[in-house]
Amino acid sequence: MLSGPEVTMTDRKDPTRSRKCPGAGNGREGHAPRRASKMAEVGEVTEGCRLPVLRRNQDNEDEWPLAEILSVKDISGRKLFYVHYIDFNKRLDEWVTHDRLDLKKIQFPKKEAKTPTKNGLPGSRPGSPEREVKRKVEVVSPATPVPASTETTQASVFPQNGSARRAVAAQPGRKRKSNCLGTDEDSQDSSDGIPSAPRMTGSLVSDRSHDDIITRMKNIECIELGRHRLKPWYFSPYPQELTTLPVLYLCEFCLKYVKSLKCLQRHLTKCDLRHPPGNEIYRKGTISFFEIDGRKNKSYSQNLCLLAKCFLDHKTLYYDTDPFLFYVMTEYDCKGFHIVGYFSKEKESTEDYNVACILTLPPYQRRGYGKLLIEFSYELSKVEGKTGTPEKPLSDLGLLSYRSYWSQTILEILMNLKSETGERPQITINEISEITSIKKEDVISTLQYLNLINYYKGQYILTLSEDIVDGHERAMLKRILRIDSKCLHFTPKDWSKRGKW
Repeated sequence: MLSGPEVTMTDRKDPTRSRKCPGAGNGREGHAPRRASKMAEVGEVTEGCRLPVLRRNQDNEDEWPLAEILSVKDISGRKLFYVHYIDFNKRLDEWVTHDRLDLKKIQFPKKEAKTPTKNGLPGSRPGSPEREVKRKVEVVSPATPVPASTETTQASVFPQNGSARRAVAAQPGRKRKSNCLGTDEDSQDSSDGIPSAPRMTGSLVSDRSHDDIITRMKNIECIELGRHRLKPWYFSPYPQELTTLPVLYLCEFCLKYVKSLKCLQRHLTKCDLRHPPGNEIYRKGTISFFEIDGRKNKSYSQNLCLLAKCFLDHKTLYYDTDPFLFYVMTEYDCKGFHIVGYFSKEKESTEDYNVACILTLPPYQRRGYGKLLIEFSYELSKVEGKTGTPEKPLSDLGLLSYRSYWSQTILEILMNLKSETGERPQITINEISEITSIKKEDVISTLQYLNLINYYKGQYILTLSEDIVDGHERAMLKRILRIDSKCLHFTPKDWSKRGKW
């Protein structure tokens, strides 16, 4: 296989993320380091204050993480506080009552000094969104590239008896597992703070420069989609008059949104769709994929983007869907084709992106559908004769899914390698990339992430330990849903010759 440094594949466990004790946390600019000398009154808690808030963690245990008050509202004389837990993903933000606040450890926002005015206009504030965006650090950085010679050099792969020895020093540039699985908030692109007009082609990455207190808060309480009720994770720009409703109703076939169940029932008598618009390009069993052109089916595509934005914080929303194709995965029953998830891709990508946005709806998560969407995106790339990569940054859940898919796909190839001469089997990184359609940089970063590749006696060698082999075999036994290329009926189009698509 690859010639190069010997790398032992180690069975690396996910380090447990440490939680800070109540009241701990690095205060950002604009918050006073002092704490209240005595317990504050509920009426003193305002937007911008920070204090420990009681919540239940995944183990159903109480904890008091530090949180910031984003908004306060009064309902029938009862105060509610919208809190964002510092260092936690925004999807955990929620409205809480005053009895969950630790008022003894409140941190009040620092009063901002008045800034000099110019031509009667106030100066910039120290905590402006532009500066906040610039302070953000990109977490999902590619691993340190292997020297250029490895891209064409062959490397040997051989199993190692017993458990692989854990590497002493981490390779530079490769993040520990706990660090690379960044949250949506930690993996945002930085920008100059100047919102740009939507482009006809290009990235869907949100530049975060237009963030304000409104878009930081969930605005939809609940969505009813077919037989499922979904609790949104993030803000989505549905019409303002719909955000005050207890439930927003969506037609599960055309994704049209209405304000009441009665309106939905009336709509269903007129809606003749029982599957997404567009062409069905794949069907196996009850699973189907539909290809939808963002120009031909603009209304459906825009409604799909609005729904997806409820669960994707790291992407922006374009109302101009013309430059994109949408691939919707559905599950069939006697009532029709029900949406499970989707991914979108640019018709023309200059950076080899084969996915712009990807989402599995919450009721279908942790059931193998996410990997199926990813596998399908690479199956399309194989038919197109290209290598592809998802648009960065990935969300925390997206990064987990892609890391897992890349690892399983590459290990599957390595474990099936055989040598006719009886010597160690050999393969190049370019060959792995061509077989899988995974971009070369992603192949290299995955090998490094798995601690598989190292330099040994002038060769790059991949060493598979028994732990790695056993872990991979167990994972593949659980992976029941797979794409069957024989069931794919897809003819790629050359969009560069089609003018405005």
